[in-house]
Amino acid sequence: MTVSFFIKGLIFGFSIAMPVGPIGVLCIRRSLAHGWRAGLLTGTGAATADALYGCIAGFGLAGLSGLLVGQRVWIQLLGGLFLCYLGLRIVLATADPKPAEESSALGAKGYFSALVLTLTNPMTILSFTAVFAGMGLGSVGTDRWDAGWLVAGVFSGSMAWWIILSSASSIFNSRLRPTAMGWINWASGTILVGFGLVAIVAGFN
Repeated sequence: MTVSFFIKGLIFGFSIAMPVGPIGVLCIRRSLAHGWRAGLLTGTGAATADALYGCIAGFGLAGLSGLLVGQRVWIQLLGGLFLCYLGLRIVLATADPKPAEESSALGAKGYFSALVLTLTNPMTILSFTAVFAGMGLGSVGTDRWDAGWLVAGVFSGSMAWWIILSSASSIFNSRLRPTAMGWINWASGTILVGFGLVAIVAGFN
C-alpha cells in the first residue's frame, strides 16, 4: 500500500510542476544564464513548497489550510509584487546579462525566491486537499505513513521535472552570446512582470 501511495504522489508531483508558469520561466532563465545548478536550486524551492502544501493537506491541518485560503488576497498580492520585482530586475540586467543576479541564482536566494513564490499561491492547497481526500487522506484518523509516503512522492515527482527542465535548458548555457542572453532576459523578465500583474488583479477578483 505504501509503495502505491508513493507512486501516486510521484505522478501528482510531476504533473503539478510540469506546466510552465513563473517558476518555470525563472528556472529556464537561470539555467541558461548560470548553468543547471542555478536552475535546479530554483526548482528545489518550488518542490519544497509543494511538499509543504502536501503536508498540510495530507496530515489534516485544516486550520492552517483555512487560514491560508482566507488570507488569499494579501498573500497573492505579495506574490504578484515579488514577481514584478524579480521581472524588473531581470529586464534591467540586459546590459550585463551574465553577471547580474548571479549570487541570487547560485546561492540560497535562488532557492528561497522560488519557495516564497510557490507558497504565495495558496489556492494550490485546494488542489492538494481535493486529491488527497480522494485517496482517503487528510481527515482525522488518516494513516500517517500513507500520508508521509504520498508527500515524499509529491516532492520526488516535482524534483524529477525540475531536474529535466534545468538540465535541458543548461545545454545552451555556453552557446549563448551576450546579445542573445540580453533578449532572453528581456523576454523572461517581461513575462514574469506579466504573471505578477495577473496575480495582483486576480487577487482582488
